[in-house]
Amino acid sequence: MTRSSDVPMAEKSPVTAAPDRLTLRAIWLIAVACGALSAVVAAMAALNTALAEIAPDIEADAGQITWLVDGYTLTLAALLLPAGALGDRFGRRGMLIGGMVVFGVASLLPVFLNDPNMIIATRCLAGAGAALVMPATLSLITSGVPESKRPLAVSIWAGVAGAGAIGGFFVTGILLEFFSWHSIFITFAVASAVIVAVAFTVDTSRDANPPRFDVRGSVTSAVAIAAFVFGLIEGPVRGWDDPLVLIALIGGLALVGAFIYLELSRDHPLLDVRLFRRRAFGSGAFAIALQFLGSFGTFFLILQRLQLVLGYSPLQSAVAMFPLVIVVMVMSLLGNWLAVRFNFRAVLAPGMFVFGIGIVLLGALTYSEYWVIAILLSVMAFGLGVATAPATTAIMVSTPVENQGVGSAVNDTARELGAAIGMALAGSIVAAGYTARIGATADRAREQFQTMGDQLISGGQQARGEMVAAQGDVVAENIGRSLAEAKAVSEQLEQNVPGDLARTVLDGAQQAFLHPSNQAYIVLGALVIAGSAVLAFWAPNRLDEKATGTTVVAAPSDQEQDPRR
Repeated sequence: MTRSSDVPMAEKSPVTAAPDRLTLRAIWLIAVACGALSAVVAAMAALNTALAEIAPDIEADAGQITWLVDGYTLTLAALLLPAGALGDRFGRRGMLIGGMVVFGVASLLPVFLNDPNMIIATRCLAGAGAALVMPATLSLITSGVPESKRPLAVSIWAGVAGAGAIGGFFVTGILLEFFSWHSIFITFAVASAVIVAVAFTVDTSRDANPPRFDVRGSVTSAVAIAAFVFGLIEGPVRGWDDPLVLIALIGGLALVGAFIYLELSRDHPLLDVRLFRRRAFGSGAFAIALQFLGSFGTFFLILQRLQLVLGYSPLQSAVAMFPLVIVVMVMSLLGNWLAVRFNFRAVLAPGMFVFGIGIVLLGALTYSEYWVIAILLSVMAFGLGVATAPATTAIMVSTPVENQGVGSAVNDTARELGAAIGMALAGSIVAAGYTARIGATADRAREQFQTMGDQLISGGQQARGEMVAAQGDVVAENIGRSLAEAKAVSEQLEQNVPGDLARTVLDGAQQAFLHPSNQAYIVLGALVIAGSAVLAFWAPNRLDEKATGTTVVAAPSDQEQDPRR
């Protein structure tokens, strides 16, 4: 059904006068929304390449290092649904501006802080701001762009969302080449100020007759997602049988059940869970989650390979990922056009299949040259680009126009959950495989230190010999933790210990990493391929009222011209 309750909060614009034409005002709206989106998406990935510089400077331990990145992700994922509903209720432009203010202030605070826990708190605050921004960007576009041009606008949005993480890696790499890690936070703060200023120039929209805000549903959904994501983040670190991890995962799933019960019992729920019965909505959300499971799991693996095995700098690693960015941006435009014009299922399922094949090939083939990586990333990006925009379009056309913020939040929540699952799965496979294979290398380093200590003791240097022997246990422990720490040990050994021990440690650690990382690629790709088979049966053929169970809604500005009225 087409409703008129979602009204623009501005005077008549050129969009109203020419509903079938993408006006300059509509183009500007898309540009502003995508600018805000790129900032908050880049912030999810940017710190990954800067942790090596940040951690020693603020004296962060291993757990704090993890939460410097994941605090942002957890808060963002937990607050997306309530934030989307607030945008529908109070105005989407206002949510975008308020969110960017919070995001900008939280991004600037770490410049003045040295305590790791305080910086983690600012990252959580930035995630809260991002939660206000992300749903607003897409819902502003879908409610402010003429219906005939909406697939193009959503394609651009999806391309920016998919490529934003690589943009974060690239910007961070450039900044770290010339400045300290503080420059990353300053850049995000400046970008936020610019976006806030230009956001006042775009129109807004909201539900003119919003129902009472669903407080119980908002709290339940936020706690459920936060608990589940916390379990996914801590699982690879603490172990999946750790009581806290199990409580978080099981408790999170139980709260999801409670959330569904609460929403079904309300006349005006935060999220009408019956939307998932619509094949376009449910299959679109499932596809989005799979896409980010595969892509962020792959990012986790490929960046370590580029930097710790091939020896790339952070900037070189970001540039090496550019084939993925370019192909995704181009194919998202083509994929959505094909899906909307011809057949949604025939585009989505094959796209996901090619995406999965590309990930599997990264693990199944043996290679050490970049050109092979570039080709495989391009194959993966081809499938991802074809599938990403149609999946988002399916969600948004299945969501009533007055709830576009919530629909956008579902789209974004699926992304965050998929990314968290993908990184947790890849991290667990690599951690378990690395631990199982690194023992011989760590033992050899320990034995060589013991031998050097014994030689010093026999030469009359008792105290020094005992100290060197004791260092063997520390060195072996560091080698056993991760490839990154093993490489750091290797660099120190190369400077201080004669012989080939440094080379042996690095070679052994790299081999211990490569085997399980190849397994992780294959597992991630196999899950995506299996998902593509599910989508081949689940997804509807067309994105229309027969497929979705609802009329494709018109934007407020072009409802007078809607031919279905």
